[in-house]
Amino acid sequence: MNWEEEDPGLPVEFGPCSNAEFDPEPALPRVLKETIRRTRELADTNARRLGMSRREFLLSACGAAATFLTLDACTRAEHAADPSSSTSAPGGGYGSISPSAPLEPETAFQALHGEEFVFDIQGHLLEYELNPVLNGQEFWEAFPQKGCGEDDPRVCYSIENFLELMFLRSDTNMLVLSALPIYPEGSPQSHEVMDLTRRIAEGLCRDERVLLHAQALPNVGRPDSALEGMERVAREYPVVAWKTFTHFPDGFFRDGNGWWLDDHDPSARQVGERLIRKAVDLSIPTICIHKGLSLGSKYGSPVDVGPAAKRHPDANFVIYHSGFEAGLPEVPYSRATRHMGTNRLIASMKKAGIGPNQNVYAEIGSSWWYVMRYPTQAAHFLGKLLRYVGEDNVLWGTDCLFYGSPQPMIQAMRTFQISEEFQERYGYPRLTKELKAKILGLNGAELYDVKPNTDRCEFSRRELERMRRELPGRLGALGPRTVAQAEVFRDHDRIDMVSSYS
Repeated sequence: MNWEEEDPGLPVEFGPCSNAEFDPEPALPRVLKETIRRTRELADTNARRLGMSRREFLLSACGAAATFLTLDACTRAEHAADPSSSTSAPGGGYGSISPSAPLEPETAFQALHGEEFVFDIQGHLLEYELNPVLNGQEFWEAFPQKGCGEDDPRVCYSIENFLELMFLRSDTNMLVLSALPIYPEGSPQSHEVMDLTRRIAEGLCRDERVLLHAQALPNVGRPDSALEGMERVAREYPVVAWKTFTHFPDGFFRDGNGWWLDDHDPSARQVGERLIRKAVDLSIPTICIHKGLSLGSKYGSPVDVGPAAKRHPDANFVIYHSGFEAGLPEVPYSRATRHMGTNRLIASMKKAGIGPNQNVYAEIGSSWWYVMRYPTQAAHFLGKLLRYVGEDNVLWGTDCLFYGSPQPMIQAMRTFQISEEFQERYGYPRLTKELKAKILGLNGAELYDVKPNTDRCEFSRRELERMRRELPGRLGALGPRTVAQAEVFRDHDRIDMVSSYS
């Protein structure tokens, strides 16, 4: 089949898929299945009316508009059929898109595109030596991007594909490469890999639009060694923040090895206070902590965030995923629901006396991808964070490239609205264009003290290849040479890597 006749899929990914930090839904709920069915039918009809191929329509702004509007219609139908609903309509949706947009390219373009600064503070890639895959095929099955069209699926996660998806196939202007919960020895996203990516982007774009996190795992090996490693990394790389995981490796390997930011549990490794003080002493006081998507580990709870933030006002605590748990519905915050999902983060802040717009920030990568498919949950998710964490402290992240191009998530944020009923009932703010611009990039720019850069970076695959040749640095096998035969990403190379710290 000619590629021009291939089905590119819907403009919005409904899943099931995952970043491997949570299990994908075993089956899509009826509302999403119906949305997919209706959108495909509409694509055929509208493509003919517009004189486009089906592929062209699905890749157009009209196709994206049709998808969001169909999701709205199916959500409203499901809501109307639910006798237990306590609200007159879904709590949010994409009603800012004109009903005529699926047939009017300019109207669709105006609704879905924008000129705001987009700063993604959670980008990931996996750079492997590109030999034919001989082992560990199950590992690649954990990610939706395995089907990017390359003969070797590892190319799908490479530096080239990452830069193409982020800067050419989305409106992202700047990004932070954030560490993954992988043992650092032989990691396909090591500090060397991330810095090489930064330098390639700098050579192509002629500006500094890729920033770097450094991985900090204070409970892996000797604490002194981990802290010394922070000093070494801070000397060698232009690190802007630390990325850490209180539930690693416990959530992945069920070994009980986890820790807390505030060291409140004497039975756990007492490393939280030391890590925070080391970050401040190194003049890199922003600490990004994975909370939520905890794989059943108690250490993934954000219960420790409020006390740590109160005790260390000279540090910034960026809560990745905002305490969200996949499969657990996002509901209004109350005393009765404070133990659920993102409500745990809010409860921890309130108990410690941390108010909105102080030194706790909420990052929404993966969480937004999950809830944007469920408009009522999305309204609660965003509304709560903006109200309790603060309109200046909600930060844009996507967890891409694990979900492909982040463009659908950007478009969803641009067009999503919280209903007036939810605004009045729960005190959620109205999602103005100005507030969305803060979420999409301005809040992150303020935290990282960068000047918003809305210039587009245009390049080709050939230029990417040339930059890799001409830049100094490690250009060979940056990742492991073999992949452990495991079912999911979180088991990847566990035995070989753990042995380095025994």
